[in-house]
Amino acid sequence: MKSKIFTGRVRHRRFTPKKNEFQYNIFMLYLDLDELPTLFDRFWLWSLNKANVASFHTKKYLADENSCIKTGVKNEVESQLGVIPKGPIRLLTHLTYFGYCFNPVSFYYCFNEDDETLDFIVAQINNTPWNERYCYVLDNRPSDISNKTSKVVRSEFEKKFHVSPFLPMDMQYFWRFNTPDNKLAVYMKNTQEEVTCFDVNLSLKSKEINALNLCAALVKFPLMTWQVVFGIYWQSLKLWLRKIPFYDHPDSHSAK
Repeated sequence: MKSKIFTGRVRHRRFTPKKNEFQYNIFMLYLDLDELPTLFDRFWLWSLNKANVASFHTKKYLADENSCIKTGVKNEVESQLGVIPKGPIRLLTHLTYFGYCFNPVSFYYCFNEDDETLDFIVAQINNTPWNERYCYVLDNRPSDISNKTSKVVRSEFEKKFHVSPFLPMDMQYFWRFNTPDNKLAVYMKNTQEEVTCFDVNLSLKSKEINALNLCAALVKFPLMTWQVVFGIYWQSLKLWLRKIPFYDHPDSHSAK
């Protein structure tokens, strides 16, 4: 089985105009999309497209018109890069817990046919309270066929999607990923005029998906997605009280 549970910590740091930092424990599921149709059949608290304590709902992801997420991810890569991923695709995400789901970002790791080489990463960003979605596609293929694909994915690009009202749109992103194995690491940095304004560091370790580990995750993190969204609004309130500059959604200007 390629699907796994990942547990660890996520840290957020703001550097300008005022410093702010917080971190918390987290667990996420890393799901092989080919295993997904039958993955939860043996676990009675977990379901696919059915209400349960923990459930995975296809409609929240890049599913095509036939509710196939793998095809939807391939279509997204093709629309942005003009090439179709050929190998397995694995999704790092939060599921729906006690009826609620919110993922600030879900990552689709698109492997080559060799099942080892990481060719693409699709980052599905969701914002709140607007409930909008945007995808960044990162290309890890070597520019020269004589070079090997890197085990570490690095990408720099312009911010194109409004996420936080306390961060402006005119920013650059620098993202770094390892190829998931026993450990999974993601680093995301926002810069403006080459000055680091904000960063996020996700550091996780894998566990086997079995009844005991899934039950332990629910006991330790019973309201994981509720915790995520509460943290977003709690930190936003703290920033607002500290009079951090507030940036309206870009569409609010075009509507005037």
